[in-house]
Amino acid sequence: MKCLLGLLLGVGTVGCGAQDSAVQSPVTESSRDDSQAVAADTAAAAPDAAAIREMLGDPQVNRLGMVLVPVPAGQFWLGSPALETGHQEDETRHLVQITKPFYFSAHEVTQKQYESVMGYNPTHSKDADKPVENVSWNEAVDFCDKLSKQEGHQYRLPTEAEWEYACRAGTTTAYSFGEDASRLDRYAWYSGNSDYTTHTGGEKLPNPWGLYDMHGNVWEWCQDRYEDYPSGAVTDPTGPASGIYRLLRGGSFVVRTSYVRSALRFNDQPVNRTSFLGFRPARTYHLSP
Repeated sequence: MKCLLGLLLGVGTVGCGAQDSAVQSPVTESSRDDSQAVAADTAAAAPDAAAIREMLGDPQVNRLGMVLVPVPAGQFWLGSPALETGHQEDETRHLVQITKPFYFSAHEVTQKQYESVMGYNPTHSKDADKPVENVSWNEAVDFCDKLSKQEGHQYRLPTEAEWEYACRAGTTTAYSFGEDASRLDRYAWYSGNSDYTTHTGGEKLPNPWGLYDMHGNVWEWCQDRYEDYPSGAVTDPTGPASGIYRLLRGGSFVVRTSYVRSALRFNDQPVNRTSFLGFRPARTYHLSP
């Protein structure tokens, strides 16, 4: 399990007792291996937002005002190359096939949306339009189940593979906007600019597929239990059938730049709630709202 203390302090590495990731060499063109070249080819073939709208239709808006962005089926390289700055041992790069399109919320679930479904607001930093936080995995799943009954569509937490696929949006770089962490202020709320609090969704730039705050703001729960990645290619992975910890992705307002990378993984027990744990739902793909 990854060190919560290190994430809170923004020092050291995500891995317990590991060497500081800041000393690793950045990725350069000369250091790319064959798998990175294949990854670049895969990214080049990924559709842009306009092509996705042509294939799958426009984003949908549900009764809560959630904007649901269609995400196409496709393949991508999940994880990070060993020379990526901040790379962790559990980010082994491997090819993943996503066989079905799905909708993904353009924003993290807000406090107003959460309270309208659940009847209460557990958040520390109260503001109706900020993301809900202090939410356990169990509560996030419960929210999705209740929303499914209200809306007549299946809402759920994304798998880890779906989350990273949507975050990358066809990119193979450390962040969905490239390798340069100095540009992060334009895309994410993290320890360097957040004043250690959450912020209203959509104040930063989206990724190439129109998803906001995929880097930073609050950690986002995924369906899967945590375990090391397989060594080979996989199709629609859903994680192990048993295990204590559930996966979290995206980083939060309390962590530094390398902890909000597209590939960064964290995990926690499904009953735990803190002021930086939130979520965004996926929904089964349908053309009608």
